[in-house]
Amino acid sequence: MRALAQDGWAVTAASRGGSRDAAWPEEVRSVRLDREDDEALAALVGDDVDLVVDLVAFTRDHGQQLVRLADRIGSAVVISSVAVYEDERGRSFDTQEEPDGEPRFPLPVPETCGTVAAGDATYGTRKVQLEQDLLALGEKLPTTLIRAGAVYGPHCRTPRELYFVKRNLDGRRTRVLAYEGKSILHPTSVANLAELVRLAAARPGSRVLNGCDPDSPTVAEIGAMIDALMGVETRTVLVEGPPPAPTVGDTPWTLPHPVVADMSAAERELGYRPVTTYADALPETVRWLTERLREQDWVDGFPKMVASYTTGLFDYAAEDAWLASRG
Repeated sequence: MRALAQDGWAVTAASRGGSRDAAWPEEVRSVRLDREDDEALAALVGDDVDLVVDLVAFTRDHGQQLVRLADRIGSAVVISSVAVYEDERGRSFDTQEEPDGEPRFPLPVPETCGTVAAGDATYGTRKVQLEQDLLALGEKLPTTLIRAGAVYGPHCRTPRELYFVKRNLDGRRTRVLAYEGKSILHPTSVANLAELVRLAAARPGSRVLNGCDPDSPTVAEIGAMIDALMGVETRTVLVEGPPPAPTVGDTPWTLPHPVVADMSAAERELGYRPVTTYADALPETVRWLTERLREQDWVDGFPKMVASYTTGLFDYAAEDAWLASRG
């Protein structure tokens, strides 16, 4: 919002709560909106807007809302996900639980990599359906779809960094990491995402672009960075293969093969240059999480995180039992 306002856009920020960020310029207007309410969305768009930025488009119905309003919108920027990709053998995030189902993507992953089939079955298939419906509009509604990675930053509803921050606050000084702590799920700072949105808004077009940070640290490196920021020392037990027991050594980044997105298309088409790195953006996220966790229990503070990863994310009893069995 801040970046668009600074570029001269008259910005209206819509959310369920209608709240506003203290960092937004005063001229940014905030309103309440239930995304599932078609009439309310149409009323907010009105007869004509130059740009719609959609951060919460997850289903075909959400895409169809924009399709029905296409003649009232100049252009759109919609957030998609790297979860749409599949490798050359058809393996994807959706097949991870199947035998030999872990995807091996090219490094880095270009936008031309194959995607899962469009449909309603999973998060990835729904995002693909959304992409296809919006791209089919072409010049009727020029839409930039940004395939984000592991998004992080203050106010994130599923902050992966919570995993290490909470453990440190709970006094856990030994951790277990599967795959030798080498897992990589390319992160996306909200600041870099905002820069991509800003640039795409100024250059409307029908396109798909990856949207990730310039750096892609391993899960072990992320843990070490968070330890340093919080002033703690942690002993890490590295496991060569997959998690050795259910809920042990399994983090929100844990994958057997790295996922790193190619950012050259965004650089070429939009002139994109990242405004921050993971290391530079991380302190703000850690401060926010630390304050939030001191105010309320994580189950109450991050219900979507619980829904995505279950409370087994912090199964200390299982971890202690496994460590004890290893002596």
